[in-house]
Amino acid sequence: MKCPSVTSVVLLACGSFNPITNMHLRMFELARDHLEDTGQYRVLIGIISPVGDGYKKKGLIEVSQRQEMARLATENSDWIAVGFWESMQPDWVETVEVIRHYYDTLFETQQESDETDTFEASSPQNRSDGPQVMLLCGADFLESFGVPDLWKEEDIEEIVGDYGLVCITRTGYNPYKFIHKSDVLWKHRRNIHLVHECVTNDISATHMRRALRRGQSSGNLLPDAVVSYIQQNNLYSAESEQKNADVVLEPLQRNSGDTRAEGFTAAAARTEV
Repeated sequence: MKCPSVTSVVLLACGSFNPITNMHLRMFELARDHLEDTGQYRVLIGIISPVGDGYKKKGLIEVSQRQEMARLATENSDWIAVGFWESMQPDWVETVEVIRHYYDTLFETQQESDETDTFEASSPQNRSDGPQVMLLCGADFLESFGVPDLWKEEDIEEIVGDYGLVCITRTGYNPYKFIHKSDVLWKHRRNIHLVHECVTNDISATHMRRALRRGQSSGNLLPDAVVSYIQQNNLYSAESEQKNADVVLEPLQRNSGDTRAEGFTAAAARTEV
């Protein structure tokens, strides 16, 4: 009897990580457990990709500081690392471009190490060799697909249809209902892995920034090394939270042509993209 093949997976999480929290790290653990429990996947690595400063989100501190916090949070992990490519680009990079970059990089690395050099064309739908890149996100990120002009429909189609998505549930969100309402997500629902978080946890970077600027404790919510870094560099204040306050998110500007602050919708503000 032929054993079923096991697909190697790389989990990629894109976002602000402003700051990175213990919940961000837990998402990777939950996703790996879920995928490997199916017997169909083996998770090789997890990649945290902080968005660049060009995203222009309100309260977004310098990318070099977010990179360092992510590095500190993962320095003791044997499988989660920080990917710097996205954040080092001079302009904001669409998430689908980030996924393509890591997909192509992994494919090239696999191809170089393969002795027979017999790989198919590097289309996610056609390639049978090498790891599969899946976008890891929370339910708030998933629901941001429904925010007008925040995403291009063809990008959502490619992300979910060609690569796949692992979504961690979160209090206050109903990803099952959202997928059912979206024709694109429903079409590719078999490529969406919903992971139920049994331990209710409402940690968010937004809540963390609020606590930090008020001088409240963030113990056990952020990695200890990240807390020390924030304290040493006096990050997150009332002033830093107003950064980009009068600027529309770059994707909204590109997709709608709206450069007015009021063009930034409440739904987009609510997500931790």
